[in-house]
Amino acid sequence: MGSLFPHRNSCPSIKNILLLDSEGKRVAVKYYSDDWPTNSAKLAFEKYLFTKTLKSNARAEADIAVFESNIVVYRFVQDLHFYVTGGDDENELILCTVLQGIFDAVSLIVRNTIDKGEVLENMDLVLLCLDEIVDGGIVLETDANLIVGKVASHILDSDAPLSEQTITQAWASARDHLTRSLLK
Repeated sequence: MGSLFPHRNSCPSIKNILLLDSEGKRVAVKYYSDDWPTNSAKLAFEKYLFTKTLKSNARAEADIAVFESNIVVYRFVQDLHFYVTGGDDENELILCTVLQGIFDAVSLIVRNTIDKGEVLENMDLVLLCLDEIVDGGIVLETDANLIVGKVASHILDSDAPLSEQTITQAWASARDHLTRSLLK
């Protein structure tokens, strides 16, 4: 029996998106690959990446490296380190385009004040951005304006049926309902 997605291997695939702080600690991460099956394996990979790229000068533009048979593109801004990982057969330009899309979308959301505090304050929107850029490892969109537009429409559409809401929206909706019920 054939695969439902016969051309999946020809489609660009992202293994993870990582936003780490200036100490290598997680700010926002999304994994789309089983290459790191446990949380401790993920944390070890993040620490390894951070340590290997720490001395890099990836502030002005993205840098590219190969680590553990993965192509990693990364960029540092203020106290944030942005990483996008793909397989060693992945196209570096596509990975760079995804990284730039993430960077630009996050920049728009935090009104060009890209730092850990602003990202943490807007974490729900940042995670929605990541969901709009990559789904299950497949690149959906890299245009920051379109991404932020979709995120804004999710926020405006928070009264949508639960089945059409993202996890973040569902949690916010549930929290609001609980708050209202407790205040009655």
